[in-house]
Amino acid sequence: MRLRRLRTLSVSAIGLGCMGLSEYHPGRDAKSTPALHRALDLGITLLDTADSYGDRVNEHLVGRALAGRRDQVVVATKFGVERIPYGKGTRVNGRPDYVRAACDASLRRLGTDVIDLYYQHHVDPDVPLEETWGAMADLVAAGKVRHLGIVDAGPEMIRRADAVHPVTAVQTEYSVGTRAPEVNGVLDTCRELGIGLVARSPLGRGLLAGTGRDLPGLAARDIRRADPRFAVGNLAAHRTLADRLASIAEVRGCTVAQLAIAWLLHQGFDIVPIPGTGLLHHLYDNAEATTVFLDAIDLGTIDHAAPVTPATWYTDEVVGRVPVVPC
Repeated sequence: MRLRRLRTLSVSAIGLGCMGLSEYHPGRDAKSTPALHRALDLGITLLDTADSYGDRVNEHLVGRALAGRRDQVVVATKFGVERIPYGKGTRVNGRPDYVRAACDASLRRLGTDVIDLYYQHHVDPDVPLEETWGAMADLVAAGKVRHLGIVDAGPEMIRRADAVHPVTAVQTEYSVGTRAPEVNGVLDTCRELGIGLVARSPLGRGLLAGTGRDLPGLAARDIRRADPRFAVGNLAAHRTLADRLASIAEVRGCTVAQLAIAWLLHQGFDIVPIPGTGLLHHLYDNAEATTVFLDAIDLGTIDHAAPVTPATWYTDEVVGRVPVVPC
């Protein structure tokens, strides 16, 4: 598989988002490790997890998959979503002492002595960003972390973080159906500063992959049940978009999922999608998307099918705005 660069970090053209292994299909741990190994066999080197996914379970899954293959993997994980004891939910935490403790805990769960890419998962409104990033920079100096990133930050916060320590990657939702980074300044800011963009949910949390298109079909503990786009009144818009893309994919001789991933890859060499799946045939499908070529006519047809609207999933009226941390 071809490689791309997130600033100075070299990764595979697509990564694997691991959240769904714990949050979409909880209880499938036995199937997760083979899927992670197969991803590496296919040349996918970037594995994306977080300490909050599955309440720390996800990092354990990734850690087991790393055994004996650590040198083949770029490990990305996140801190900042702290679980409150006794099942009382979560809170955002960017305090320097928490940053250090969270990193040490992630290292233990992952079974490694260094994290390749460490993200601030959410910006803490009660802690100056510079304090959080100062602690993150200390982790780099200590050799516990190699590169730093930030998730769902607006342009001004990206600049403030980058002023403390170079930001290697900004992770945000970006897909043919979620084009907010093109209009909210995030993509332009990343390119101005030379930062890579990691596109999470490139398949619209399954809506562009032919899965999860009906709320009753989701597992009882699937976190997508709380996602507004899966509400009955919103699904029609997503199905319409998926159907439009299906017509284009048929002409190109690929699946809708491959078309959606290929579209992202064609938006620039600084963009790395991280589709998530635990199913082997979807892994193959996603990897093959890197071979799908789209010409100017294809890209224009897709733009017509999924027009850019300001900071939306599909349309403001139907779905509502994609959240971005305020600047």
